[in-house]
Amino acid sequence: MFPYLHLGSVTLGTFGILMWLAAVTAAWVLHRSFVRAGVTADAIVVVATVMIAGVIGAKVWHELQNPFALRMQMEEIILPGWHEPGQVLLRFLHWFQAGFAWFGGLLFGVGTLMWQGRSLKIGAVRILDFAAPAAAIGYGVGRIGCLTSGDGDYGIATKLPWGVHIHDDALDPPQPNPPDLLVHPTPVYEFLFSVALGWYLWVRGRKNLPIGQLTGEYLALSGVGRFLVEIIRRNEKLYLGMSNAQVAALATIVIGLILIAIAKHQPVTETAEAV
Repeated sequence: MFPYLHLGSVTLGTFGILMWLAAVTAAWVLHRSFVRAGVTADAIVVVATVMIAGVIGAKVWHELQNPFALRMQMEEIILPGWHEPGQVLLRFLHWFQAGFAWFGGLLFGVGTLMWQGRSLKIGAVRILDFAAPAAAIGYGVGRIGCLTSGDGDYGIATKLPWGVHIHDDALDPPQPNPPDLLVHPTPVYEFLFSVALGWYLWVRGRKNLPIGQLTGEYLALSGVGRFLVEIIRRNEKLYLGMSNAQVAALATIVIGLILIAIAKHQPVTETAEAV
């Protein structure tokens, strides 16, 4: 767990660094998708807008799961008083640097991407197809940030040689961990799955598929991966033995399958080059 990098007097959070790297990776993949389809949109602007919306959505979704705790945190943030705006801002930034919900980020990110697709005359669903490989790979890179920052995305105990040890304060609530306790590095599993999924979607994108087909496949397959990894993750099981993330993953799978069925009746897109 390496939550911060200390470079002299400068301290950088590894979660933020990996989020930035995820955005850069996603922007490059999306740019290649645009080039392949002959689309002239600026991938960097598209990804930056989606990232901002996704981060805000993930934070909002996470915090609204416990309104009482959110109220207490807000009171703590404004405790110095508005006559000390610098202190209030620092407290707010400290609060904002952790605690994000994947499903909230997905909803806000997808909504923003569809809005940009309409604005750029690409199409609300077609731009989702272009972004599918980028979203898969970018998500995987971002998950490594969860591992390094100690954001709680850890698995159950394991004796496998690649198991990792976590600090007592990496879990909520904090739990003592014997020095020899190893757990599954679930973010690493998600990274590997996401890279494989991104490659699959990129290869599929070479074909002339109906509009919405690639988006449906991304949602369905990513939902399967998310559901499976939650089986060995230390998350509270709330609904019929499933975690919040697993319920959301099932919804994602269903939506993906519906999109695939609808796509069969949609026009086929054409790629400018097979790269």
